[in-house]
Amino acid sequence: MTGLPADLDAALADLAGRRPLLLASDYDGVLAPLVGNPSAAVLLPGMEEALARVAAADGVTVALVSGRGVADLRTTSGLSGPYRWVGSHGAEFDGPLAGELAGRRDALAELLAPVVAGTPGALLEVKPASVAVHVRQVADREAAAALLGAVRTRVDPSLTLKPGKEVLEVAVTDADKGTALRRLVGELQPSGTMYLGDDVTDEDGFRALGPGDVGVKIGDGPTEAPYRVADPAGALVLLHRLADLLG
Repeated sequence: MTGLPADLDAALADLAGRRPLLLASDYDGVLAPLVGNPSAAVLLPGMEEALARVAAADGVTVALVSGRGVADLRTTSGLSGPYRWVGSHGAEFDGPLAGELAGRRDALAELLAPVVAGTPGALLEVKPASVAVHVRQVADREAAAALLGAVRTRVDPSLTLKPGKEVLEVAVTDADKGTALRRLVGELQPSGTMYLGDDVTDEDGFRALGPGDVGVKIGDGPTEAPYRVADPAGALVLLHRLADLLG
């Protein structure tokens, strides 16, 4: 018994026999449990070891694909090793964001700061390519919904809205996790790809997968991924199982 659904376990066994292999994963809600304060989203215990086991297998590339900026992702995760780092929904691809977008981001943060400050518990997070409004810690749920609605009406309609779990991100680029994943696949030419994600923005990643690839939704909610596990603890079981099969 692996603790995984039988169809997912069979898909892992098939995937593990292919080389080169790409494992790409979101961070928050997959490798780390979701928390109210994004800076406190630490890895689930045992996750660092599981990722390292997968990354150590011959012919396997592990990529972290996050809405976080790469610097923030590295700091918050504490991970180091032979990983590919893709941040800001693909706008940061193995390097920092182009500087000309910083002015638009800063103007956006200045616009939204007083809007967010009026709702107790709301948090404004400034990222390299976007500004995110978090409402997970807003006790008044009607106020939380009203705030997100107000943000939608205040921002320039040319900007990219990326709704998620208790968060609305407004990006100054149109990069998404699907284009980032396709770029990785184009570069690495893997024989098989797996993508792990939990949120609305991860659906772009699932849609970018090809026939025979494996998409796994972490948690509840509608998804185009063919497989699902309940939570980051289930993702940990999955990664250790994949590592066993690769070994």
